[in-house]
Amino acid sequence: MYRQGEILIIPVPFTDLTSLKKRPVLVLSKSSYNSMVDDVIVAAITSNVDNKPYIVPLTNKDLTSGTLAVDSCIRTDKIYTLSQSIIIKSFGKVKTDIIDAVKDKILRLIETEK
Repeated sequence: MYRQGEILIIPVPFTDLTSLKKRPVLVLSKSSYNSMVDDVIVAAITSNVDNKPYIVPLTNKDLTSGTLAVDSCIRTDKIYTLSQSIIIKSFGKVKTDIIDAVKDKILRLIETEK
C-alpha cells in the first residue's frame, strides 16, 4: 500500500502510443483511502521548473528518504487518479511541510472566486 507523501514512478505513454516513459508522481491520497481502493490520487512531478502559479518546488532537502536526480517541482494543477497496479516503484518520501504546501496550492486553485 502506498502512503501520502511517497514519490512513485509510473509509466506514461508517448503521445503516439509507440512506447512508454517513466515519470515521478507524488501520492496525495491518504493511506486509509489507498488501502480501501485499487486507485491512488497523485500529482505530477516535473524537472521543468518554470515559475508557474501552482507549482511547489522540490529538492533533495525536501525529502525524508530517496534522492531526486535533479531539482523538480510538483504540479498541483496536474492531478490524476491511477490504478495502483501500474505503479513501477516507490523511491522516496517528502517532508510533511511539502504535503502542506501542496494542499494549500490545491485549495487556492479550487477556491470559490469572489
